Amino acid sequence: MDLNRGLSVAELDQLIGKRDYKLFLNSRNELYRERGMSQNPPSREEALRLMSENPNLIKRPILVKGREIVLGFDEPALSGLL
Repeated sequence: MDLNRGLSVAELDQLIGKRDYKLFLNSRNELYRERGMSQNPPSREEALRLMSENPNLIKRPILVKGREIVLGFDEPALSGLL
């Protein structure tokens, strides 16, 4: 997956699955802050659309190993997955 080129809504939906989609939102992103998403998060559908249109709104890095996913720089979780 190349997050720099962005992901489609369907790709994001498949990646996120049943997980909390809000965990995938990059709280350091300007759009996140401008829209006050921490206090007023978008619906899942809107969040997927916004992440698809604005790839930098997706928290990074994303490490996927089987069914496990680690978001962001979580060293303990990353080392447990590697």
